[in-house]
Amino acid sequence: MELTPRQLEIIERVKGHAPITGEQIAESLGISRPTIRSDLSVLVMLGYIDAKPKVGYFLGKQLSTDGKVKEKLMRLKVKDVMGRPVVIPEQATVNDAVISLFVENTGILAVTDSDGGLAGLVSLKDLLKVTLGNPNAASIPISMVMTRLPRVMTVTPEDTVWEAAKKLLDHQIGGMPVVKSSGNGGTDRRSRLEVVGRISKTTMTQALVELTSDL
Repeated sequence: MELTPRQLEIIERVKGHAPITGEQIAESLGISRPTIRSDLSVLVMLGYIDAKPKVGYFLGKQLSTDGKVKEKLMRLKVKDVMGRPVVIPEQATVNDAVISLFVENTGILAVTDSDGGLAGLVSLKDLLKVTLGNPNAASIPISMVMTRLPRVMTVTPEDTVWEAAKKLLDHQIGGMPVVKSSGNGGTDRRSRLEVVGRISKTTMTQALVELTSDL
């Protein structure tokens, strides 16, 4: 819905002087309070402004900083912010995984099966559990340490950053693989999950900084 010039002027008054009463807005515009009653109702309904009894009008969710950030996060896709995938095969050892974590400076590694599909996930926390006090940990197959599907949380490139952030928080995890379903051809039509990226709390922090830098 396109706002009228008067409605835009009302928003500017609220931006500059909130909280501000309807009478004060009308006086600043040089018109009567009843004249702008319908405009105020429309702007409140659309979320551009909000009101509290005996307080006045202030910016609504559509124009507040929180509202702008949420709106941008709802539009931003995982594919726009994800990092490149870091994967190791199931045949790799704990020693291989530790080296990969430090070389790639990441907290999670996607583990792939012989077909290249996602088989599981291993984190720094998983590796610490198995290596502390275990002198033979380096040679343990990573398949014995990893969290296996379907217990691994994933997101797709088309999911929103907002959805990904909620998954990280709801499940108290540091990161997730970004996957897409891919058929493996032949007579076996079962799909596998191809790892195409990764997303983490660091990714979210970077996205939030970029989204709020121009607010």
